[in-house]
Amino acid sequence: MDPLVGRVLDRRYRIDSRIARGGMATVYVSHDLKLDRTVALKVMHPNLAQDDDFVRRFIHEAKSAAALSHPNIVSVFDQGTDGANVFLAMEYVPGRTLRDVLTQRGRVGPREALELMQPVLAALAVAHRAGLVHRDVKPENVLVMEDGRIKVTDFGLARAESASKQTKTGVLLGTVGYLAPEQVLSGTADARADVYAAGIMLFELLTGRQPYEGDTPLAVAYKHVNEVVPLPSSWLPGLPAQLDALVATATSREPTRRPPDAGHLLAAVTEAHRVLPADIDQTMALRLPPGPAAPPRAGTVVIQHAELPGMPGFPGVPEPTMATRQPAVDRMGALFTSRYLLVFLGVVAVGIIVWAAWYQTSGQYDKIPKSVIGMSMTDAKAKLETAGLTVKTGKGSYDAKVPKDHVLRVSPEPGSRFKAGDTVTLYPSRGRFPIEVPDVTGKTLDQAKAELQATGLTPGVVERDYSDTVARDMVVRTDPEAHEKQQPEEPVTIVLSNGIKLENFVGWKREDAENWLRQRGLNPQIQEQDDRAKNPNTVLSMNPPAGSGVSQGDTITLQVNKKDCVIFGFFCDDGNAPPPNPQDVIPVPDVRGQPVRDAAQALQAAGFRVDVRRRTPGDRVLAQSPAGGQPAPRGSRIVLVR
Repeated sequence: MDPLVGRVLDRRYRIDSRIARGGMATVYVSHDLKLDRTVALKVMHPNLAQDDDFVRRFIHEAKSAAALSHPNIVSVFDQGTDGANVFLAMEYVPGRTLRDVLTQRGRVGPREALELMQPVLAALAVAHRAGLVHRDVKPENVLVMEDGRIKVTDFGLARAESASKQTKTGVLLGTVGYLAPEQVLSGTADARADVYAAGIMLFELLTGRQPYEGDTPLAVAYKHVNEVVPLPSSWLPGLPAQLDALVATATSREPTRRPPDAGHLLAAVTEAHRVLPADIDQTMALRLPPGPAAPPRAGTVVIQHAELPGMPGFPGVPEPTMATRQPAVDRMGALFTSRYLLVFLGVVAVGIIVWAAWYQTSGQYDKIPKSVIGMSMTDAKAKLETAGLTVKTGKGSYDAKVPKDHVLRVSPEPGSRFKAGDTVTLYPSRGRFPIEVPDVTGKTLDQAKAELQATGLTPGVVERDYSDTVARDMVVRTDPEAHEKQQPEEPVTIVLSNGIKLENFVGWKREDAENWLRQRGLNPQIQEQDDRAKNPNTVLSMNPPAGSGVSQGDTITLQVNKKDCVIFGFFCDDGNAPPPNPQDVIPVPDVRGQPVRDAAQALQAAGFRVDVRRRTPGDRVLAQSPAGGQPAPRGSRIVLVR
């Protein structure tokens, strides 16, 4: 008996029965006495509840999860403690897990698989937009309600557990079959780790199995880090290319080559579902058995009639009559009467048996295992070298079924005899036949993705770059570029335009800046300012700022210093200053050769305004206008050139 069944936690939640027990908590059906409703109560295991670090992180993550609101997310109602029990009150979802569905059915059809993935990805997308990573996406955390609705549970809770245990013991947390390579290597995870796990789950829905198996969790984790996830069609021939593309993109070992979050993967899944034939599930169900092939039951023998012609007792094969039996009896009698022939045959038979036994057990010979076909080149090489063979790599070939860098064929062929030191050549698959990348320049992101998928290619990450010719948010180019060839399992990078990149016009002549903008279809708007400390007729500032991306037709505002006039190489007043008093005319002091500061102070003391223009890096006055000694009205402007 579970000691918690029948208890009331926090004077509110009466525990009625236990639903399940996991690695972190036990889940109970409970009754909320305060609100009179059924809830699921997740009670942490005592060893975790005693960990102060875990409890603190658990409360933080529970609050984050409680903030999520979506029809496909199990709601978090409450979190609390009662003595040594740390618990979480959640929405009670009657039904079963997606793991139960897979256990019962083995696998599902392509359309149904995508229909199951869509609500899961919708739930993850909401979490990713809120900055929350699930970290433990797997069929066990996907609940299928009795009416077919899907809900995802345990958002963020794996982070509390993993942070606590990794800090203290270095234990790798998470279901190893769904861990992204970066989680295995460093324990870090972002939205792209959830995308990887979703890709593995899609693979399992389609094939009825996980892509990697091993004797230990460490062996499976090693494969996630070092191998490319095989295409679903390599296990289930006939699957549409769009499904291979979805799995290949989502499970790329390099996080930057995956969709950045679940929302992007959801868009791709929705598009793939849209273009699948409506009857594909029925078509494949007729062509293939409904689940993973089951081995024959122990103690039975499976016999094909065609392999045993003439045996009595099988339908369609007539029982032999007495007339047909008698010649056989006569022949056997003749053999037994030939005593010497029997002895000879016996000696030969014994010799063959002895030779075969020696051949099998002498240790000098063995067979090349058939299992190396389809293995990764690394694993196959290690397997054969461990058996004492010298392994060489032959020229690779394209193949529609064997994944890239996996063994396509072996020479000598599997089953051939070998002895230690013999040489075996492995011929790798180069993946599926390359496809020419279509030219999607100038199209929207959705149009480009659809066209790539229609040709059998996989849309990859989206990058940005500036372009003077392609409008903002339209495709500038792809990587590989148009008309180059790319393998279907390798994602194609799409580069979108940020528009025209604005130069830094500050300090440019007004005419040069205007010409640059107009040549690119932009509309310059000029606003004049009067800044005597800056060169005239030059750009002082701009809006939008330098480096911004803009589109043709946009207006760019330039703040331009007013023009000035020049007489005999010297600047003159532009007419905007207050008019000098013509009745108060005095000689202008001659300040040439003086430091600029001293010269300006002397002129200002005499009642003149001063405008300093820089022509050289020096700090002495080279010229002045009006010249020293000439009469000028008090209050007029004296231009100093240094």
